[in-house]
Amino acid sequence: MPNAAAALAGRFDVAVIGAGVVGCAIARRFALAGARVAVIEKAVDILDGASKGNSAILHTGFDAPVGSLEQSCVAAGYEEYLEIHGRLGLPLIRSGALVIAWTEEEEATLPLLVEQARRNQVTDVEMLSGAALRAAEPELGQGALSGFRVPREYLIDPWSAPLAYLKQAIENGAELLRGAEVTGGRFDGDWTLETTRGAVQARLVVNAAGLWGDLLDEKLIGRRDFHIRPRKGQFIVYDKPAAALASHIILPVPNKVTKGVVVCRTAFGNLLVGPTAEDQDDRVHAVLVPETLEKLKARGEEILPGLRKHSVTAIYAGLRPATEFKDFQIRAHGGQSYVTVGGIRSTGLSAALGIARHVEHLAGLELQPPAAPAWPSVSNISEHAPRDWQRAGHGGVVCHCELATRREILAALAGPLAARSLAGLKRRTRVTMGRCQGFFCSAELARLTDGRLDTPLAEVAE
Repeated sequence: MPNAAAALAGRFDVAVIGAGVVGCAIARRFALAGARVAVIEKAVDILDGASKGNSAILHTGFDAPVGSLEQSCVAAGYEEYLEIHGRLGLPLIRSGALVIAWTEEEEATLPLLVEQARRNQVTDVEMLSGAALRAAEPELGQGALSGFRVPREYLIDPWSAPLAYLKQAIENGAELLRGAEVTGGRFDGDWTLETTRGAVQARLVVNAAGLWGDLLDEKLIGRRDFHIRPRKGQFIVYDKPAAALASHIILPVPNKVTKGVVVCRTAFGNLLVGPTAEDQDDRVHAVLVPETLEKLKARGEEILPGLRKHSVTAIYAGLRPATEFKDFQIRAHGGQSYVTVGGIRSTGLSAALGIARHVEHLAGLELQPPAAPAWPSVSNISEHAPRDWQRAGHGGVVCHCELATRREILAALAGPLAARSLAGLKRRTRVTMGRCQGFFCSAELARLTDGRLDTPLAEVAE
């Protein structure tokens, strides 16, 4: 089996449980600080939980609760992404956002939201009339009353960012253990974590287990201070020509439960509508519901009537680790060398780097940073810059819908962060994510991945 390596040996400074975007960012932060880091993930590939489905927006945090931990982490994460994205080869597509009121009740809240943005140090927001909105977005539906612009919202690649964070961590000494569920642990000055792949020893444990974080707290420290109730978000993805209908990220007026349905381009050249917000008890399955998707599609076409002329090429759903609390649930447990990172919902992608800084501060470890840390770059799969198919020697295009080449597929199947599932390969290369959803490239992908995936392509359920 591809995942049959021995358990991690020796004593680590930090064990991070969970290889979602937050866990990857935390591993990077500690590795750059000089720690010996272990990352433990129960799935066969990274980003297999909440991080696999999101809106792919780098958010300023303009609408976060003023003074909240979420707001400070989003602001810090936003600034660090701007600082490092170029060195890691990550996209940054400036689009700005329009927050739009569609009812008189929503319109009445706009001044409060603008004031909230300014208190959150997002001071360049600009009020717009209905006419100004339509000048900015000519395809906008006629029901838009007024709104405001948030100029510094960006589109990013939601999968390459955590991949880059973990790649940098590994090239600075971190180690990854996949297919390893934490089954228990004991603390006697150091932690010994029991996993399905063997024991891991560490000075500090960081619980970044996402949808399972509260249960892991209970398992390891005998208590949980919050309860996860997953919140499902369903999304619709329109074909690439639809992206010409909108230049901004189009946001609704948020409410107490959700930021609402977003319409925006993606870094991959499509147009996205979503998510819904549906609380459920199931922590594993994000079931697509045709009736809900039809309502979502109808709402998207009210916002941009031109969508009625375009095809839907993909639908997907993700789960966010919502809790009974509005704010992030991040705390150090005194005397136990243990930090909980929980309740990281829709802003996790934007906040991840800021969360990592906060966790490093809470941990208080005395470390010696490397003199010359490695700064690897990830392959570009977004449409913001040239792709591999535009360079000589790529070995041929395998996935013609998404223009994924043989060379980049083989590269994604190699090294310490090699894809070990079809889903992981998709997130690294975009294969099977286009119009035909893998109909034409699956046979060649089965040949290229033979013996490399934990579940062979022929056995993957459609």
